[in-house]
Amino acid sequence: MVIDGIYYALALTAGGAAVWYLSRPVFGMPLFLLALFCLYFFRDPDRAIPDGPVAVSPADGKVVSIHNDGGPSTRISIFLNVFDVHVNRAPMEGKITNLDYKKGQFLVASREVASSENERNIVTIEGAGTTVIFSQIAGLIARRIVFYKKLGDRVAKGERVGLIKFGSRVDVFLGPEWEIAVQTGQRVAGGSSILARRRAG
Repeated sequence: MVIDGIYYALALTAGGAAVWYLSRPVFGMPLFLLALFCLYFFRDPDRAIPDGPVAVSPADGKVVSIHNDGGPSTRISIFLNVFDVHVNRAPMEGKITNLDYKKGQFLVASREVASSENERNIVTIEGAGTTVIFSQIAGLIARRIVFYKKLGDRVAKGERVGLIKFGSRVDVFLGPEWEIAVQTGQRVAGGSSILARRRAG
């Protein structure tokens, strides 16, 4: 459980209790239900991290796009709805060599334009002769991006590194040394689903 969920749930429960006491009990029920939803939303299950030269998904969700515009990298876009786990994980082991926070819009995160127009936090990880970049992208409802790590920190593959509060999107950029292992429409789990495998040689 992410601690934020407990704070939200306690605040909503207190509000529901106040409404229950000052008005009719039925009017407090929506706040109690929202408190339960916050506990569900901010869940943080343990995951089995796969071994070997693989890049794992940084988030739970649905692969909505696999895009290559002819350049050296392929972008995998994952959409997180409000029922997905929103804890983000490092796609590979390495050192954080760049952090770039960009302000932007809060368009629906499942749209292609969200990758370039929405508010986002771009993280570069380097290790074992390769670089993987991933972006935490805010959405229509998601207005808060959280990142726990600092520039220069080392992260393990599948390690928890942050979260995006409520529906959102994560983009992963992989170079030609990676063989993509997912398809559009596939559901993935953060930290345990393999997005790509490192090519031999």
